[in-house]
Amino acid sequence: MIEQSLPNKKKVHRAWAMYDWANSAYNLVITSTIFPIYYISITRNEATADKVSFFGLEVVNSSLLNYALAFAYLVIAILSPILSSMADSRGNKKRYMQFFTLTGSIACMALYFFTGQRIELGILLSVVAAIGYCGSLVFYNAYLPEIAIKEEQDQLSAKGFAYGYIGCVLLQLICLVFVFKYKDWFGQTEDWGPRISFFLVGLWWIGWSIIPFTVLPKPAVPVINSTKAKSVVRGSFSALRKVSKQVQTMPKLKVYLAAFFFYSMGVQTVMLAAAVFGSKEVKKLVDGEWVNMGAQDLIPAILLIQLVAILGAMLMARLSAKIGNFKVLMLNVFIWVVICCLAYYTRTNYEFYGIATLVGIVMGGIQSLSRSTYAKLIPKDTMDNTSYFSFYDVMEKLSIVLGMFSFAFIEQITGNMRNAILALISFFVIGFVLLLFTNKAPLQRRKS
Repeated sequence: MIEQSLPNKKKVHRAWAMYDWANSAYNLVITSTIFPIYYISITRNEATADKVSFFGLEVVNSSLLNYALAFAYLVIAILSPILSSMADSRGNKKRYMQFFTLTGSIACMALYFFTGQRIELGILLSVVAAIGYCGSLVFYNAYLPEIAIKEEQDQLSAKGFAYGYIGCVLLQLICLVFVFKYKDWFGQTEDWGPRISFFLVGLWWIGWSIIPFTVLPKPAVPVINSTKAKSVVRGSFSALRKVSKQVQTMPKLKVYLAAFFFYSMGVQTVMLAAAVFGSKEVKKLVDGEWVNMGAQDLIPAILLIQLVAILGAMLMARLSAKIGNFKVLMLNVFIWVVICCLAYYTRTNYEFYGIATLVGIVMGGIQSLSRSTYAKLIPKDTMDNTSYFSFYDVMEKLSIVLGMFSFAFIEQITGNMRNAILALISFFVIGFVLLLFTNKAPLQRRKS
C-alpha cells in the first residue's frame, strides 16, 4: 500500500480533502442553485407555455433540463463500473482524475457563453460538466484506502466532507455578489452575474485541484496497457453480473435494493428538481401582485436545505441506533410522502421554505442511512466489497435516470409539473411497502 510509505501523511490527507473543497462548488452552484434558476429565467415564455427549441425539437424548458440530467446520469451509470475497475486495477488514478476534472471544469467555464440564444450549448455543457464531476469522484474515492489505514478513513472522509461544505458555501457567497450586484457594482446586465458564476466554478474547481494533483502520490504500479484495459472493461461488467447473481440468493438484500431503487428515484429527483420547481410553480407577493420567485428567494432556501441536512443526518443516525435502521428508513420514506403531498399544494414562497426545511431533515439522513444499511446487509465474509458498492452505485444512478426522465416526461405530456409530483409519491409508496417486506425477509434463501 502507498499509505505505508507516505513521507508526510498529514499533508497528503489535507491535499486529498482539498479536492472536495475544489469540486463541491459544482454541486451547489451548477446542480442545485444558480444554474437551474438562471436557465428557467432565460427560457421562461408564457406565450409558448415555456417551450424551447432544442435542435429543432419543441420541449418544455424544465423537461429539457431534466431530460439532460437523466441522460448525463445514464452515461455515468454506464461508465461507473468501468471507472471503478480502472481504479481498482491501480492504474494511474491521478491521470484519470485530472482528465475528468479538466473536462468538468472547462465545461463550467464555457457556460459563461450560455445565453437565451444558445440553449443547445448550455444543455450540452451541463451534461459534460456532470460527467466530469461524477467521473472524477470515482478516482478521488479510490485514493482513500491507499493514503489512510482503516482506522483513519472515517475521520479523513468526514474531513473531506467538511472541506467540501465550507468551500462550496464560500464560493456560493462570492457568486451571490455578482448575481445580486451585477449593475450597482459592476455595471453589467442581469444575465452576466450567473454566467460569471459558472466561470468562477470552473476556475475554482481546476485552481484548487492543483493542490491534490501536486501532493497526492503517484500510482504504485505502471499505467495499464491497452490489452489490460480491455480486460478491465469486460471484468467490470462481469463483476456486476456476479454480484447480481449473488443478490438473488439473499432475499433481504434483494428486496432492500428494490426498495432503495424506488425511493431513491423520488429522493434524487426532488433534490435535482427543487430549484426548477420553485422557479416555475411558486409565487411571492410583491406590492400586491403575485410574481415568480427569483434567485434571491430560491438560493437561501437551497442553502437552508444543505444546513438542515447535516443536522438531519446526525439525528437519523442517533435514532437508528435506538430503534434500528429499517424503522428509521420507513419513517424517512413516510416523511418524503408527506413532503410530496405538501409540495403538490405549495403555492407561496413561505410554504416553499417550510417544505425546504422538512426536505433538509430527511435528505441527509436517508442518504447516509441507505448506504450504511446496505453495508450491513452485504456478506461479511465477502472479499469483493468494491463490486458490491459499484453495483449499489449503478442502481442509484439508474434510479436518477428513471426518476428524472419520468418527471420530465409527465410534465412534457401534461404541461404541469405538479402532475409529475404524483409519480414521485408513487415511487415513495412502493419503496415504503418494499421496506416492510425487507424487514421480514430472511438473510439467505433456504436450500432445497
